[in-house]
Amino acid sequence: MHHVAFVVEDRAAQLEVRKALTDTGWQVTPPIDRDYSWAIYFRTLGGVLFEVATHKPGFDRDEDAAHLGEALKIPTQHTHLRAQVERALPALAD
Repeated sequence: MHHVAFVVEDRAAQLEVRKALTDTGWQVTPPIDRDYSWAIYFRTLGGVLFEVATHKPGFDRDEDAAHLGEALKIPTQHTHLRAQVERALPALAD
C-alpha cells in the first residue's frame, strides 16, 4: 500500500481539514496541484501516508467525460515517466 486517500468536495473543505490537522499537531503539506485534484498529505506516526484530495477539477478536465479512460492521461509532474508507464501497462482490447 502506498497511501490512503480521502476526498473532500472542494478546496475550502480541504483547508478546513488541513487546519484541523495542523491545529492538533500534524505536519501537513500545503495544497499541491495534481492536475486532476488538489491534494494535501500527512503521515501517521506508524508511517502511513494519507492524502486528502478535492473532487475538482476532476478527471474530465482534459478529455470529454464520455470518453474517460480511453486514452492514457498523465499528470504534468509525471510526464517524464510516460514511456515507462506505457511499457508497464497491458494492451487494452478494442
